[in-house]
Amino acid sequence: MEEETISLRELFAVLRKRLSMIVIVTVLATVVSGIVSYSFLKPVYQASTQILVSQAAAGSLASIAGMSFDNDAKYIETYNVILKSPYILDQVIEELDLDTSVQNLNSHVNVTQEGDSQVVSIAVQNENPAKAVTIANEIAKVFQREISALMMIDNIHILTPAEMPENPTPIKPQPMLNMAIALVVGLMASVGIAFLLEYLDNTIKDEQDIEKLLGLPVLGVVNTIELENQKGMTNKSSMINNKRGAKVEV
Repeated sequence: MEEETISLRELFAVLRKRLSMIVIVTVLATVVSGIVSYSFLKPVYQASTQILVSQAAAGSLASIAGMSFDNDAKYIETYNVILKSPYILDQVIEELDLDTSVQNLNSHVNVTQEGDSQVVSIAVQNENPAKAVTIANEIAKVFQREISALMMIDNIHILTPAEMPENPTPIKPQPMLNMAIALVVGLMASVGIAFLLEYLDNTIKDEQDIEKLLGLPVLGVVNTIELENQKGMTNKSSMINNKRGAKVEV
């Protein structure tokens, strides 16, 4: 128990000794993160549209494709793959005359199934909110048109088209979240640096360091006498000796 108490005391002593450095590094990391988030990172907007896969066509899909599906999720996964395939995205790029590649557009499109329902959401991220809305709606339209030719079925309905909000709000970057993360990382890094500097510091600071270095017990310690105390003692000695008429050299 005693060793643990001493260890904790030493830890707090190191933190107190390097407190200014810890504060500076933490504040600097937070400020830099805020400046980068607000000034250098471009805002990214997201638009979403929803399509509905009708239940009546589920049986048709299973029979036409020659596959047996245990539930709706299995055949909806097929649609999710087709939605992000080059077959669909190539046509979207061509019809909208987009200056991008299929791979780049694919990385900005996210297709998800809403729970266990037959609703599929298509989310598109773009630096231009209007363009994000246009791309999301175009993907849904092209998919609705082409799925009948691919699988000879017609069971896709656009449930909720993407719309342009009055005041678009970017989904990223999130400056406050970035600053909070930078604060935590900066604090952890500065504390680690503080302990590293203390570990690398091999100067002798007290009698415990002498004992560790020489492996010998310390028999006595000569304390440092402050200059003000020395002057006070000298003046006092001079006054006493002046009263007695004696000369004292100090």
